[in-house]
Amino acid sequence: MQTQTSALNSFELEKLREKIEGIRIAMLTTLTSDGEIHARPMATQEMEGDEIWFFTNDDSHKVDELQRNPKVHLSYTDEDSETYVCISGRAELVKDRQKINELWKDFLKTWFPKGKDDPHLALLRVTPHAAEYWDRPGGKMMTFLETVKGAITGQPDKTGRHEKLGNN
Repeated sequence: MQTQTSALNSFELEKLREKIEGIRIAMLTTLTSDGEIHARPMATQEMEGDEIWFFTNDDSHKVDELQRNPKVHLSYTDEDSETYVCISGRAELVKDRQKINELWKDFLKTWFPKGKDDPHLALLRVTPHAAEYWDRPGGKMMTFLETVKGAITGQPDKTGRHEKLGNN
């Protein structure tokens, strides 16, 4: 697979990084060989520049799916802060031992019991092409206040934000 570059500019990438920072798990969605949509939780290791990194096994079904179609979708949810992020991009399998060593943490043995030297251990690099987020300054407290206000006044809640980044 060839390295892709993001369609997001540096300002959009920084905004995306801020939105997903602290949200550890993303739902990674791929297409199966028969065209079905398949999603699974993945632990984000880091977002560096225009790349989001995940650990995987090189012999997993997701890798087979990505070799047929590298287009992916990532969904991040933080209910406490009421932040929701969707990312469209391309994924590629990376078997760079230096990057694996850089990102490795011992607790990952829970999912990769043979450790960082497992020959099947690899990384997924996702390059975002577009993203979209919804959030609400003030989180749940603002939701509560706006719900009460709406119930009393009949006015809709206008405190939520929604923005598209990149080529949406």
